[in-house]
Amino acid sequence: MGESSDSVSIDVEMIPLGGKECLVETSKGSISVFVCGDQEKPALITYPDVALNYMSCFQGLFFCPGAASLLLHNFCVYHIDAPGHELGAVVISSDAPLLTVEDLADQVAEVVDFFGLKEVLCLGVTAGAYILTLFATKYKERVLGLILVSPLCKAPSWTEWLYNKVILNLLYFYGMCGLVKNSLLQRYFSKEVRSGLHGIESDIVHACRRLLAERQSSNVMRFLQAINERPDLTEQLKKLRCKTLIFVGESSPFQSDAIHMKAEMDRSALVEVEACGSLVTEEHPYAMLVPIEFFLMGFGYHRQLPPASLPNQGSNPASPSCHSYIAPELLSPESLGIKLKPIKTRVTIEV
Repeated sequence: MGESSDSVSIDVEMIPLGGKECLVETSKGSISVFVCGDQEKPALITYPDVALNYMSCFQGLFFCPGAASLLLHNFCVYHIDAPGHELGAVVISSDAPLLTVEDLADQVAEVVDFFGLKEVLCLGVTAGAYILTLFATKYKERVLGLILVSPLCKAPSWTEWLYNKVILNLLYFYGMCGLVKNSLLQRYFSKEVRSGLHGIESDIVHACRRLLAERQSSNVMRFLQAINERPDLTEQLKKLRCKTLIFVGESSPFQSDAIHMKAEMDRSALVEVEACGSLVTEEHPYAMLVPIEFFLMGFGYHRQLPPASLPNQGSNPASPSCHSYIAPELLSPESLGIKLKPIKTRVTIEV
């Protein structure tokens, strides 16, 4: 996407853009998976939020300078799009049954089986974070860890349920109209980014608005309806033993869910990102790199050193970027070892 106040400068020579799209047939219908990287490497699976696909939800993070040496160096990434959300998707037949969140989580399991993956690390945003968390509660032995961005975990409040019902009706009668786009953009981004300087919409929001226009409204309705009927995961969260790193934007409408989730999970850490909405992966992706790097160290994964780097040089490849500050608690020895220290910290972005 375009630039924001925490803009991402893309060096196409640094970041491997190659990959292949696979259409995986499951018992719940076909699903698009974009595979990026060496399939001999450990697996990282992603799942985006409602009305987004892997490009519009994760490219800000994966295109960050330093992300390739951290994520693509260590993992083969399997970007799973919600049914009918991939680029160029056709309208799902009205005869196809509506899928529940349980169905979507089972579909993830079938994708994992299709590629012959034994264990995976999961990265999800909001609705996608809920699906991957549900997947982790149902298939505990398949999930090494969770990285969740502005996740949902409780059943929708009456306010959220009614708000989503209004969006569903608008999608049904008017398609992806301006009002629906504005509602979704409020879900994703902070007011500061939506308004931009002098009240002008920022590039990142403008790009997202353009991508939303390409979505098939009936396909979006299916995913949103499933999420609007989701059950509460609180009891299941207490039984999860995998390490979990939670990000949430300070301006996210789902901040309370993230805080609740942190409180219910023993092996978790929460990073609140200032001046940011739900879509941290696009709005402030730099804020995610250092916490993810230290989180991955607990699994034995490290950043790839540049060829010219020497161990005795003063710079530490795992040191924080000059664009972000991370509270000392997250960098404590406890957070790097087998036991991830249950903390709540805050990331401040220097613009």
